[in-house]
Amino acid sequence: MKLTQVFPVIVLAIFAVKPSPAQQQAWIPQGIETLQQSASSKSEFTFDHSMLVLASKLDPDNEDLRRVIAGVSGISVHRYRFPGAWQYDPNALSSVNEEYRAAGWKRFVNKQDKGEGQGVSDLWVRWENNAVSNVAILLAQANEVNFIVVSGSISPIDLSHLSGHFGIPKIAGGVVVPNNERRP
Repeated sequence: MKLTQVFPVIVLAIFAVKPSPAQQQAWIPQGIETLQQSASSKSEFTFDHSMLVLASKLDPDNEDLRRVIAGVSGISVHRYRFPGAWQYDPNALSSVNEEYRAAGWKRFVNKQDKGEGQGVSDLWVRWENNAVSNVAILLAQANEVNFIVVSGSISPIDLSHLSGHFGIPKIAGGVVVPNNERRP
């Protein structure tokens, strides 16, 4: 399906569905808000469950994606770009970890790049009634920080089925795959 066919469907979905106040109140750590204020470019969007179901119909052959979306109540994506390499505040990234720990989330992945870079890949999971209720991903690179929150019943393994969709970076074999695809 071409982008010109997909775009009107997404726009209609955004304006047709009004999220409830609970869906609008996604918790964003203060460290992420600090990064947002210093970013030179920001892209942020949220899909509620009905928007995800509608968008998943654009890829009807992907049964794994539709199975995962059945348990997801929302996805929130925050992408911040900075004018130069490593110009964001590394203390803001550290504070995100502290905020999640204080809120009772469990960190499953913590990968920090060595050398001159300060790159970070973190994955936090919130458990409720012995089941995963939320997953948060933080990917910090030289001049970009991506923060993704997936709400609902989902396993960390199921994130691989969401990768490459809804603004979530493509992940192959546990490694983020850069998007080198050029669009017209």
